[in-house]
Amino acid sequence: MERWDHFTTVEQMEEVSVKLKEQACAVCADTWESRVKNQTPHCKLGDSGICCRICSMGPCRITPKSPRGICGADAGAIAGRNYLRMVAGGCSAHSDHGREIAHTLYSASADGNYKVTDEKKLMDLAAEWGIETEGRDLYDIAHDCAYKGLLEYGKPFGNLLFLERATEERQQVWQREGIAPRAVDREVTTAMHMTHMGNTALPEALVRQSLRSGLADGWGGSMMGTEFTDILFGTPKPTNTEAGLGCLDKEMVNIIIHGHDPAMSEMLVVAAEDRDMLEYARSKGAKGINICGLCCTANEVAMRHGIRMAGNFLQQENAILTGVVEMIAVDVQCIFPSLGPLSKCFHTKFVTTSPIARIPDAIHMQFTQETAREQAREMVRMAIDNFENRDPAKVFVPENMKQKATVGYSCEGIIETLDTVTNSHVDLRSTYKPLIECMDSGVLRGAVAIVGCNNPKVRPDYSHIEIMKELLKNDILVVTTGCSAQAAAKAGLMSKEAKELCGEGLKRVCTLADIPPVLHMGSCVDISRMMLLVTGIAKDWGIDVTQLPVVGCAPEWMSEKAVSIANYVVATGIDTYLGIEPQVSGSEEMMELITNGTREMVGAGYIINTDPKELVKAMIDGIEAKRAAIGI
Repeated sequence: MERWDHFTTVEQMEEVSVKLKEQACAVCADTWESRVKNQTPHCKLGDSGICCRICSMGPCRITPKSPRGICGADAGAIAGRNYLRMVAGGCSAHSDHGREIAHTLYSASADGNYKVTDEKKLMDLAAEWGIETEGRDLYDIAHDCAYKGLLEYGKPFGNLLFLERATEERQQVWQREGIAPRAVDREVTTAMHMTHMGNTALPEALVRQSLRSGLADGWGGSMMGTEFTDILFGTPKPTNTEAGLGCLDKEMVNIIIHGHDPAMSEMLVVAAEDRDMLEYARSKGAKGINICGLCCTANEVAMRHGIRMAGNFLQQENAILTGVVEMIAVDVQCIFPSLGPLSKCFHTKFVTTSPIARIPDAIHMQFTQETAREQAREMVRMAIDNFENRDPAKVFVPENMKQKATVGYSCEGIIETLDTVTNSHVDLRSTYKPLIECMDSGVLRGAVAIVGCNNPKVRPDYSHIEIMKELLKNDILVVTTGCSAQAAAKAGLMSKEAKELCGEGLKRVCTLADIPPVLHMGSCVDISRMMLLVTGIAKDWGIDVTQLPVVGCAPEWMSEKAVSIANYVVATGIDTYLGIEPQVSGSEEMMELITNGTREMVGAGYIINTDPKELVKAMIDGIEAKRAAIGI
């Protein structure tokens, strides 16, 4: 029988949101809920992907009365172009993140602000890329790796180096179908060129370039971002933390870090631990300094430092509405421009740190590698000085909204965890074979990678949490990243006690390995870890990725990044289940291509259902069908 006293329900989260909306009304501030009402109903033509504004002859829209745009483009061409442009935007965001981390690694030095933390991972990457290491200075090797990584964005010939990590079968599929990505920037540029007025109008060609651009993200920019971040700040290992708005502390200086690029947040975490900063905070009447995270920046620092996670994408305004946040410091991506005017309704300082994300009503402090440490200290001091400006009448912290979570299951962390239960089996050590044995025997039925944001089009976090609980009940392990991971953490599904929600097989695995049933693998760029995880399992099992009893799911996705991710997950051979319909439904041809057409190309596609109960049932059926196909 399920015991719910350990866990936080969606209903409880919603009760807190209602209370915080009252806080917003009291200061005459709007929130995303009120703005959703103002934007409803959405444009049906835009929602179905058949509105085109690529040139100034239009905008054109496809209707029964006007089945073609002024240039002659039909619904398939317009929806396909819009879809590819979303992929290009998502690939750009993730890959520019990766490029910035490459530049940070290039600037690293023994006496600088940024240093190499994981020397083994650096040496392994240097060996993989053929970079000489014998007798050389560590930072010369790091700079060579960073430089070679930067060349992956714009090299004139060849394919991305990380493609060689894939199974032979996958590499052959990508070459056969003409979707093996070249330089990252080239795929983005090609996508934009193809979709310029007067170019590609064939939906299949647009879908192929979507797969190629997505692969440039997952097996290029994102994978580099993950590798270089691990080298700089440490490869994550299982770490205990907490999640929920209750992680904010009335008696401490609260600093929220929000965004995706860990270069800024790492420095703030370090600066907040400086003894003189802590003493200064106490001199102002605070008990200390409490750093909490939002979105993927939260995932980055949680899995390396145990920093607590205040919430995910749709909770960024709620954090300010608690009235106890002295500063919200942001880097890039998923940041509401509404944070500027909202912060003015409270005492909160809103600080932007990247030229990529300049936002009105913010204090801008542009981070550089050379000055990052001192800038971080300046920001911490600014937050401490702001502590005394807090208005007690505006304070509401839902202290019961806090859950334990174990985070940081990188591929290396998973292997090390598996090794703890295979000490007497030498042939199983440092492999995924123990996990394979569990799936082969049926103790585990399979695994689902659940990713993506939350979306106001649906009940926030509900699909993430309810789908996860149903999977656990059916002995299906969940791995997750990004805002989906934070939804699980807020609900308590990343606590080891969550094994109580599992079927007997998964419960036994969790007990034996001492793991939660939902494994946190990092931020959204770290979905590249998932690609390496399934690749490693496929290699150890001796089958192709498409045959594994493993699927992907994005139940509440919302951004261009998610469309890019979905394309590289599908191209890697993993069926992807979506709870939000892609904006191509105005073209039957495009819907057919992304759900079935890609199966002929790469062996996987989308399954779309906006009902979470039906979506999870389809996933379970899909996993069982894969098991039957390989005879287990």
